[in-house]
Amino acid sequence: MLRQRIITAAWLAPLMLAGLFGLSGGFFALFTAAIVLLAGWEWTNLAGIRRPDNRLMLVGVLGMAMLMLWLSGGALMAWPLWLGVAGWLANLYWVVHYPARGGKGQSSTRRLAMGVWVLLPAWVGLNVLRDTGAVWLLFVLLLVWCADIGAYFAGRAFGRRKLAPRVSPGKSWEGVAGGLVATAALALIFAAWQGLGLGGGLALLLATLVVTLVSVLGDLLESMLKRFRGIKDSSQLLPGHGGVLDRIDSLTAALPLFALLMLGVL
Repeated sequence: MLRQRIITAAWLAPLMLAGLFGLSGGFFALFTAAIVLLAGWEWTNLAGIRRPDNRLMLVGVLGMAMLMLWLSGGALMAWPLWLGVAGWLANLYWVVHYPARGGKGQSSTRRLAMGVWVLLPAWVGLNVLRDTGAVWLLFVLLLVWCADIGAYFAGRAFGRRKLAPRVSPGKSWEGVAGGLVATAALALIFAAWQGLGLGGGLALLLATLVVTLVSVLGDLLESMLKRFRGIKDSSQLLPGHGGVLDRIDSLTAALPLFALLMLGVL
């Protein structure tokens, strides 16, 4: 398993870096759309859609929605971000009340609707951040990675109080605290690098802590859906790493909110 993980990472990491930071404009939009559509294919399975033709049709609908947003020239790019923020508030309710509200009561239609307000705003957020400058796209990617790494090590060393035992028994409040410490350090480093000053640095620090907490919800939501479906990974598209959603679940929650903050809307 470790050998397969290393092999996959060896070709995946350079491809992702080249696509995310070497492309711009329509090419970047197309590259990120491909990633999100693969995640959409996995989401249809999480929603309980089993027939491949139906799954392909639903992925096509998602693709058409992204195309229409792109052809709007940015005029319609703000509302999906708000949709994402509102949707994640609903997701929080279902995760907190799982399995009473997030389990048997979740129809395929509702889980498909979740996919719309999770995946579409994430794609818009990627493109908005790329347009504002690659440095802030880099920041949000590092934020999610640092949160995961900090949570992993703090959870292993100090984890006692379970965060959401019915959804993801391995996660702890101590792990969340470790993630917050790691991303706070990242924010301070970026604030100094970008010369944001005291006010700008404090604003970035506050935004970082909020987005870090939201990113945890992204991980929990996918865990809830996989638990409901009785599967370990969203797919086997990335041998040794599971599926695309397994790699971007936290990012889907962080992107819409951080993009709105960067636009100065919130």
